[in-house]
Amino acid sequence: MMKILRYSLVGAIILMQSLMFEAGADKLAKLRTTKKIVPVEEISAPYFAVQILALKKAPQDPSYFKNIERAREYECADGYVRYTVGAFASAAEARSHISKVKAAGYSECFVVDIRNYNLHGKDSGASVKTDANTVYTIQLAAYRYPVYVSEFEGVDNVMEFYLKDRIYRYTVGEYVGEEASRELARLKAQGYPQAHLVPVEKYRPYQIE
Repeated sequence: MMKILRYSLVGAIILMQSLMFEAGADKLAKLRTTKKIVPVEEISAPYFAVQILALKKAPQDPSYFKNIERAREYECADGYVRYTVGAFASAAEARSHISKVKAAGYSECFVVDIRNYNLHGKDSGASVKTDANTVYTIQLAAYRYPVYVSEFEGVDNVMEFYLKDRIYRYTVGEYVGEEASRELARLKAQGYPQAHLVPVEKYRPYQIE
């Protein structure tokens, strides 16, 4: 009798652990693996989309995404996880798709400019911590297709890189320590809110001359 009770107790513990693991598991992992949800780590053109959801924690109901072909997932610096659908060259083009998205069941959706999403922290740049032994370059933008460096108004000597992920990245300068933080703050104030520091050695092998 004691042996049966012992086995029953062990079984109950295993069941509880399994349920706890399932409760804490990322229920959207499969959607990310199948590319139905695509996590975005860097803002790149086209910049306009339709936002369908913004939560402090990622939703744990995969069925929420059943009526869409693909959603992009942004973990923002303000603590919200935002989800968008579509990628459009203009706000007008994005607005033309609003009715279609609402008809799919996302009645609270609206058009967003993803350049307003801050994925790299809310600091202006003055308080960004830097490694005194690291040389940084300041990334201004990233695009799926190449652009003329003359597009970056007020910035000279822009460098172009094409990395293995097939994204073109545009940076300026090489800085160390506090100089890097000061230049970052200046460029953000100049109109490049998504600018951020990158160790230049990370990009150097991919520079386009």
